[in-house]
Amino acid sequence: MFGIGIESSCDETSIAIVENGEKLHSLQIFSQIKSHAEFKGVVPEIASRIHLEKINFLLDQVLLESKLTLQDLSYVAVTNRPGLIGSLMIGANMARCISLVYNLPIITIDHLEAHLSVVYLEDEKPNFPFLGLLLSGGNTSIFLVRDHGKMELIADTIDDAIGEAYDKVANMLGLDYPGGPSVEKKANLYTPSPVEINPFPEILKDLPREEMKFSYSGLKTSVLYYFKKNPHDTEKICYYFQKTAFALIEKILLRAIKKTKIKNIIASGGVLANQTLRTHLDLFAKKNASNLIYPNQKILCTDNGAMVATLGYYLFKKESFSGLDFKVSPSRL
Repeated sequence: MFGIGIESSCDETSIAIVENGEKLHSLQIFSQIKSHAEFKGVVPEIASRIHLEKINFLLDQVLLESKLTLQDLSYVAVTNRPGLIGSLMIGANMARCISLVYNLPIITIDHLEAHLSVVYLEDEKPNFPFLGLLLSGGNTSIFLVRDHGKMELIADTIDDAIGEAYDKVANMLGLDYPGGPSVEKKANLYTPSPVEINPFPEILKDLPREEMKFSYSGLKTSVLYYFKKNPHDTEKICYYFQKTAFALIEKILLRAIKKTKIKNIIASGGVLANQTLRTHLDLFAKKNASNLIYPNQKILCTDNGAMVATLGYYLFKKESFSGLDFKVSPSRL
């Protein structure tokens, strides 16, 4: 069974074809990073225009690479939430056209759940229930996932997401956009002394033990004040920014494990392309006897059509179909 996945929720235009929810036949992604770099963030109007310019070309490319035609497909899956409304509409209209012309069922996809479903393309398949750790430019969240289409938010950021914090810190330090790769590169150049003290305070130090939240605005402010006094300590700042940011993830993830008694963890989202974070999470899982899975291919951590097509397969089996009049939304609800 072949299905196509269309992703256009933010600043990546992507289409993929997946077989039986586990074999990737073709994946095409057009990244808009260069178009948004001068603004140090995504400009919605620019994003939607580029989606419109590139999406038909990407469709042609996935069909060419996979050696399939639209008649060979069983379903069309498309991200319809959450995301930028104008961007979502581009993918939605393509899905409607394909559905109408080729009489294919439409499966609307939650972008966040799709990130957690992309691991089904890997060799190791997750078992339900699991904790879904989502770390991206717009999300720092933990979900309790009971089944495909059934997940509950149990921890979320109260301000900045971790990916957003990376971008803002990189901007402060004069580093390239997006901030994740440039900050990690600088951090890897720094070696602290054995007696060195982290210049940044622990995040949410006084958070009650029963609560699970994330916050990165305070860390961002601490970086700003330290940088003003120490403008040449870029590598040190990047090192301790990451160390402090990751410590909060580990603290809240451990609370989620203790509260739910679930030790199956799926981690995904664009920030999982960070190798330092992967190493931290691997050590965390080993220390806490947890089963951790994340996409081995870093390209699958970013926004992509493969994750949409994969989740689409499992929702197709549940006959979770939408009509041509489905809505797009900036939120999950």
